[in-house]
Amino acid sequence: MEKSVEILAIIMFGVFGLSHILQPKVWAEFFILLRGKGEAGAFVDGFLNLPLAGVIIGFHNVWSGIPAVLTLVGWCLLIKSLIRFCAPKLALRIMARVSVERSWEFQLAGAGFVALAGRVGYGVYAG
Repeated sequence: MEKSVEILAIIMFGVFGLSHILQPKVWAEFFILLRGKGEAGAFVDGFLNLPLAGVIIGFHNVWSGIPAVLTLVGWCLLIKSLIRFCAPKLALRIMARVSVERSWEFQLAGAGFVALAGRVGYGVYAG
């Protein structure tokens, strides 16, 4: 099961990462759109993060070596979802820093996602 979760993570973080790198302005516009919907927009972001968090936490409870990074990412996604659902005003303040002018920050996040996908992929296919 853990390998299946790792493959899912490779696909999702790889696609999200490449998209962040290639389409940073669209990502900024997406978060601006969510922010514009107020607390309901924060909830939408929570709904987008919670399923992957649940899959990782539920089926990839690995706390040693490089695979532990994926487990930690799952817990971070859960915390992000909790903030979106339980403190939506705080989530909106966090989302307020997003702007089209700062969309390059999505490229940095995308590089991190691609690196994560690559490292997990290396572990799955070389290990």
